[in-house]
Amino acid sequence: MEAIPEPGGHDEAPGGQLEDVIALRVREFRLAKGVSLAELARTTGLSKAMLSKIEHAQTSCSLSSLARLADALAVPVTALFRGVDAEREAVFTPAGHGAQIIRRGSNVGHLYQLLGALRGEHKRLEPLLVTLTEASEVFPLFQHPGTEFIYVLEGALTYGHGEARYEMRPGDSLVFDGEGPHGPVELTELPIRFLTVTGYGHVV
Repeated sequence: MEAIPEPGGHDEAPGGQLEDVIALRVREFRLAKGVSLAELARTTGLSKAMLSKIEHAQTSCSLSSLARLADALAVPVTALFRGVDAEREAVFTPAGHGAQIIRRGSNVGHLYQLLGALRGEHKRLEPLLVTLTEASEVFPLFQHPGTEFIYVLEGALTYGHGEARYEMRPGDSLVFDGEGPHGPVELTELPIRFLTVTGYGHVV
């Protein structure tokens, strides 16, 4: 069957990284389903020659062609892009190498280690390893934008958020709105170590 004309299509555009990924995925899904090029041509309305070009990254698919392929292969359209822009920013911090940062409480035995940070135009993620030692004292509660997650690794403490109090031991976790006043209010069993990850949204 001849290819059906597609308004505004760009099936003859030069190949590139995107075309390479689509070529790989289309062939991968077609072979997994045991479908021949001729069969796929019949179900999509695209010519066998066009499908061959797609699988050899010799042409660019229009959105309508991608939709037909995805429907015929019974996969989401997004599956045909899997692997595009695969390289993303990552931060690796070896054990014991987190940068120490200064915050309220640093001068009374509170150790904060920044385990890396990812920042984008509208997002930021900051993981910290917090250690409270014998020299620690309870300090004023914190308030900040974003959502915070806490996971206790060692020791025991009472953690406050707003008017609520949570008795926390190893394995306990807490997720809360950082705008509410929060922080340790009673150190029950020292030393205490907990992981805290704060996600900020809509950061300018």
